[in-house]
Amino acid sequence: MDDINTLRRILKENHAIAVVGLSADWFRPSYFAAKYMLEHGYRVIPVNPKYAEILGQKCYKSLQEIPGKVGIVDIFRKSQDVMPIAEAAIAIGARVVWQQLGVRNEAAAAKARAAGLESVLDRCVKIEHARLFGGLGWVGVNTALISAKRPRWLAY
Repeated sequence: MDDINTLRRILKENHAIAVVGLSADWFRPSYFAAKYMLEHGYRVIPVNPKYAEILGQKCYKSLQEIPGKVGIVDIFRKSQDVMPIAEAAIAIGARVVWQQLGVRNEAAAAKARAAGLESVLDRCVKIEHARLFGGLGWVGVNTALISAKRPRWLAY
């Protein structure tokens, strides 16, 4: 799933993201990615049995407990733990199984595709959103300070 148009469409059409393995620790990649997506208008649904709430959002113990529809199931777990999560994503009627950077379970991806879900492997939702929708910057947001153009006010 390296097609830019497909990734752009997935992120444009799916605004409810269940983040499986989301940590409440601010320094964890899952926290940073979820915070970024929240700040960009997405509904982030934390899924982690350790917590009651993360980033001000109610946390669920499993995908099956989430009320309402989920577009993307974003997985921050080890590759060997993905299959049951993909099966749960199929069961709840999610539209996309998204395996984060470093997470690659081909069998789970194939099972999701066979059930009619789209599948993304080894990619970060935050990075792809920033890359495709113009949110890149030093701190992960579009600061409008980074440019290839020389400012007119510098004398050189």
